[in-house]
Amino acid sequence: MTILVQKFGGTSLQTPASITNVISHIKHAIEGQYKLVVVVSALGRKPDPYATDTLLSLANQANQFHSKREKDLLMSCGEIIASVVLSNELQNNHIKSIALTGAQAGITTTSDFTEAKIKSVNTTRIVNELENHDVVVVAGFQGQTSAGEVTTIGRGGSDTTAAVLGAALNAEKVEIFTDVNGIMTADPRIVKSARQLKVVSYTEICNFANQGAKVIHPRAVEIAMGANIPLHVRSTYSIENGTLVTSAGIREIPDQPITGIAHMLELTQIKIKNREKMHRHHSDIFKEIEDAGISVDFSTISSTDLLLTIPKVYTQTAVDCITNLDCQPQVIENCARISVVGGGLMGVTVASGIVQVLTEKGIEVLQSAESHTSNRVLVYEKDLMDAVNVLHDSFNLSQTLESGIK
Repeated sequence: MTILVQKFGGTSLQTPASITNVISHIKHAIEGQYKLVVVVSALGRKPDPYATDTLLSLANQANQFHSKREKDLLMSCGEIIASVVLSNELQNNHIKSIALTGAQAGITTTSDFTEAKIKSVNTTRIVNELENHDVVVVAGFQGQTSAGEVTTIGRGGSDTTAAVLGAALNAEKVEIFTDVNGIMTADPRIVKSARQLKVVSYTEICNFANQGAKVIHPRAVEIAMGANIPLHVRSTYSIENGTLVTSAGIREIPDQPITGIAHMLELTQIKIKNREKMHRHHSDIFKEIEDAGISVDFSTISSTDLLLTIPKVYTQTAVDCITNLDCQPQVIENCARISVVGGGLMGVTVASGIVQVLTEKGIEVLQSAESHTSNRVLVYEKDLMDAVNVLHDSFNLSQTLESGIK
């Protein structure tokens, strides 16, 4: 039995026309003699009636959910509905199919409601069902604890479900279907000349996803990399090959120091001016923010300033933490982080060029940081589109991936 895992996001199941495209991809795989495990997300996006955020709004009118356990029960419903809808449509098309919840598919998790981690997968039920069905449709994003409690595994959980099942079933490949033609050098909604990447390594795409690219969840890439199972990112609406994500040892992967440009919105920069003995407060500030559950996106420490970039939603909490330490922060909201990402950046100097190009275009750089896998700059949100397009053009990413700025 040769198993293929396919994952379809909510927009792929949003309309009868899009479901027709999904069924076409499934039929093509069956004709290729595969047995399929199809992982689905909840139908559509808010305000669609069965999208996860829509379901949450039914019991979250005061923007406060009292029980994470019951929140998980509610959130898991969207994917279960999607699995039944798709399985029924497959049966209408004379395809032998059965729908399973995450728990029925054998996924056991920790008891950390809303952010559970997958502990193990018992594939016995799936394998048995594949003996009698062509397709097993699994509700993504969920599992159950050893005590039988329903859990969800966080945003991007359906990608993770697909990768985990692919690894557990020793699948030939995991296909992630989305609404774009594979992984692009930048968000095509922002950069019209963004180019599709044909073949890339796990490491490159994991870095790309961690820096804000939303085509695939980084945890799914890490799982696939650990099991050495190829990932194929494709469009639901096309028969094109999309992007193959595979081992860096494969000779077909080109030498590409710059993979692309990712971005993240809704950030806040907090600046704390140094004063005498301020260095003693640095660790206190970081600890206070960490204890408040705030993740620092990136930070810069100099002799004159401490700069912290955090998600905008935590702005007031962070300000309260810092003022409690007798410091007066300066706050800049509505910021965006732009990351130039690549697996070949070690030893390649691009940071000064990035700042220079943006400055020449009148775009103010509020903060910068670099590593061997990415170079990041913080700009005002209003400058995001111009900045990403300028850098994409400067690195000539529409044609070839080169390490130097024009």
